[in-house]
Order: sequence, then C-alpha cells, then structure tokens
Amino acid sequence: MNRRDFLSGRPQTEETTLVEPLARTQTGLAPYSGAWSLSEVKHLLRRTRFGATKAECDHYLSIGLSGALNELLTPLATQPSPPLYTATAVYNDPNVPFGQTWVNAAYDALANGQRLRSFRSWWIGLMLQPDPGITERMVLFWHNHFVTEAATLGNAVMGYQNNALLRLHALGNFKTMTRAVTIDPGMLRYLNGYLNTASAPDENYGRELQELFTVGKDATGQPYYTEDDVKNAAKVLTGYRITFSNGTAYFDPNRHDTSDKVFSAYYGNAVIAGRSGTAGQDELDDLLDMIFSRQEVALLIARKLYRYFVYYEIDAATETDVIQPLADIFRNNNYEIIPALQALLGSEHFFDVANRGALIKTPIDFAVSHARDFAVAFPDATALEDQYALWYRIFSQASAMGQSIGDPPDVAGWPAYYSAPAYHELWINATTLPARNAFTDRMVSTGYTSGSSNISFDVVAYTETLADATDPNLLIQEVLDRHYCFDPSQTLKDYLKSFLLSGQAQDHYWTDAWDDYLADPTNTMYYGIVESRLQGMYQYLMNLAEYQLS
Repeated sequence: MNRRDFLSGRPQTEETTLVEPLARTQTGLAPYSGAWSLSEVKHLLRRTRFGATKAECDHYLSIGLSGALNELLTPLATQPSPPLYTATAVYNDPNVPFGQTWVNAAYDALANGQRLRSFRSWWIGLMLQPDPGITERMVLFWHNHFVTEAATLGNAVMGYQNNALLRLHALGNFKTMTRAVTIDPGMLRYLNGYLNTASAPDENYGRELQELFTVGKDATGQPYYTEDDVKNAAKVLTGYRITFSNGTAYFDPNRHDTSDKVFSAYYGNAVIAGRSGTAGQDELDDLLDMIFSRQEVALLIARKLYRYFVYYEIDAATETDVIQPLADIFRNNNYEIIPALQALLGSEHFFDVANRGALIKTPIDFAVSHARDFAVAFPDATALEDQYALWYRIFSQASAMGQSIGDPPDVAGWPAYYSAPAYHELWINATTLPARNAFTDRMVSTGYTSGSSNISFDVVAYTETLADATDPNLLIQEVLDRHYCFDPSQTLKDYLKSFLLSGQAQDHYWTDAWDDYLADPTNTMYYGIVESRLQGMYQYLMNLAEYQLS
C-alpha cells in the first residue's frame, strides 16, 4: 500500500491493492536482541499504550526492553474508582448526589443518558492517565472481541460492569474471562442470553461464543462447529436471567434445559450431561472445557492479537513463524494472556522494520495519543464537571472519526480490525480524515472549553521542552523523531522550517524570534510571533499522512 497516496485521498492504482507477497518478512518469535533506542521505545509504546510523554520515553529507554515489558505487562494492583455523576446542569439525579458514583444506583430512565456520558468520559480519562501498563489497550482489545453495544444494553450500569469485568481480566486468563463474560448481565442482555429458556431457546450467544469468541471459522470462512453444536450450546446456557433495574444476573433452574447435550465430531462427539436444580450452572464449565480443548481457540486469539498489535495481514510465513508458535505458547500456558503478549511484543518480528509505522492509528488512538504525546493538561478533580466534560470531548471527536467506544457497529466489532482486504484503511475516508485534521487544527489553536477550563496543545510550552529550540533544524528534527515513525524527506523538513522563518531564507529569523521570547516571556508581542509560527508548523505536520501512522 502506498500510504501517502491513500491518506492523501489520491486514487489507488491496481498495484496498491495487490495481496502482500508470500513472505513479507522472515522474522519470527525469537527474542529481539537488536538496538534499544528511542525508535524502538516509541514503536513499543505506540502499539501498547495511548501515546507517551518525553519523560515516559526516557524512562523506558533507561530500563531496557526486558524492564519495559515487565512494566507494561504488570496487571493493575487495584481497580480504578468508578465513574462519577457530574451532570447536574442537565438532570439532577435524585438518587445520586453530584460527585458520587452512580454504578450501584437503581436504573433511572431520565438519568441513564447522562450516566452513559459519564461512563464514556471516565473511560477516556483512564486512557489519558500516566499508568505505565498495557491494561487500557487490552480493555479496548477485549471490548472489540467480546462486543456489547450501549444502545442495546440501555442501562449504563451494565455497560460499566461489562467494562470493569474486561479490565479485571484484561491480563489474566482468557478461559476464566470467557466464563465471566458469558454470565455478565450486559452480555446476557446484548445477545439475548436472558431470554434463553428450555421452552424457547435463543441461539444467539451459543453461536457467537463459538464463531466470534473462541473457535472461529476455517480459512475458507466455513465454521468448524455444526448447527447442532449451536443448538446444544444454547441448551447448556438456558436459565440465566437478569434484573434490569439493578444490573444483576442470576440462574433460574426452572428455565434450564436438563436434557443431555450431544455435540459433533469436531468436539469428539462429547456429551454434556443434563443437570437439574442449581447444578445446571455447572454445565457451563463442561461446555467451556470442551470448547477450549480445541487448538483453534488459541489460533483465533493469536491472530487477533497479531492484527491488533503488529500488522493487519497474515501471510503464509507469518502464520508458520509467528501465529502457530504464539498459539502454542498461549495454549501451553493454559490460556494465560501475559506469556503470549510477552512473546509477541518481545519478538524479532514485532520490532522488524517492516512492521513499524505500518498501521493507521485508530480514532481512539489518534485522539488520546495526541493529548498524551503533547502533554495536554486536563482539569483535575477540583473542577470535576469540567474534567468529565473535556474527557467527553475526546470521546466525541474520536466518535466523529469513526470509533465510538461503548458502541461498536455490531457483534463482530469494528471492521477495520478484521475486514479484508482494506483492514485499517477503513478508518480513513472522505468524512473521517477531515475530522482528524479538524481535531488537531483546533487543538493547536483554541482547543476545547468547558466552564473555566480549556484543553489545547500549548505549542510554545511544548517547544520549550525540546533540547534545542533555538536552532530551527534541530527543533524540527526532534519533533519529527518524537512524533513520526519515519524520518521524512529534507524537502518536507525545509517546508516545515519555512513556517518558523516566516518564508525567509536565513535560520536567524527563527533564532532571533525565539531568543527574544526567552529573554522576555511576558512580552505579548514576542510570544505572539513564536506562537503563530509554531502553530502553523505543528498544524501542517499533523495533517500529513505520516502523522496518521503508528
């Protein structure tokens, strides 16, 4: 793919749509032992976190790859505090005072919309935090895997509970998480599990459990399981109910199918013995034991992790050298997630130059990483309403770019993660690319305001953190090193410098202006000169194709 042509909206030639060659790269899961420089640090952090400040990059550079992976893959010591109610100006929730959490409150139809807004704001706030781990990236990964949609749930409490469940298990055991998700109130509502009874079976979850969540389909798109397997899985899962008003789930033995469930040859003709009473719940463990005995489960997750963290296409060499051994590691470690991530993110293949700058940033990554990369300051909890409102601004901008967290388009997730042949190119179109540019343009200028608070990219303050902002050439090079995956052409660097020189030819036109500002930073004229030049430069480099890549 010619990334520049694609991102610039130029029509693609037939050549750019050809399938990748059989062996795009020959590297595999052998541990990476090459250079550990800022380039490698940025690649690792771009793929595993939502942006990184200079201080964070320097920290990871100092502790080496092994230390970096240990920090990134450390589960949260404590789960984050729940979202708070801040929308008194819109609706004064009679059950939840301002600044208190609503996650344990009874359902309130009038408050639900504002609770959902609070949840989404809070989730963005977690992505923006300086926590050193990979957890929030994994929460988004699992949200795209075990999909639920807020619009279908209709209860923000259920949405929060589902999100908290994914975070709790984000770096844990996949099989354990699958069990928890299966009886999660939100999932029971989303895929009609709460309607699934012995007298009126509903096959939705029984199908998606196999097709999307565990074994998947073969290379030709045909399912491994049979329709009878779907029917019998649905029978196993009968009897689960929810109480919508408080977002809880329970098992009703009277609605459970107590017959024996016979599965196909794919599952070794397994029989799950029917049980009555509360013992009917135990059939779920038998079902998962049967499903997780299949090697396809590990292969499905290995491929999804690969496309999420490394590259969108899997050629024959990658299948042999990366996917299959990664699946073996996953399965041999009893579906523990950390060993698989440790192997993938620490591999020669992950750090192969062919895989750097090879993915288009997702909308969430684009918006959140922008704020973190450029140290955008958000209000703290003393301005709680403004804090949540400005977190929500990031959510709404990412939504305008095509990714509304909490509401994937359907049960399969966002197509850019799985839909061949376009994959990540689906993030960019005639609507979403201008939305990206409009977001960074505004952040460079006026930013977004709520009450007395504002978020924007302070171009002058940020430039002051550079090693040598007096020299326009060194300034531009450091900015590009921090924010681009590749070193661009000298022609582009010269064009960026023209903003700093106001079209003049000599470097001193910038140097003099910057020195004047440093000598008298309270002088509004000096400040205005450097600010306007820097705004033009940063705005231009953020609108280029290279800035869209991770």
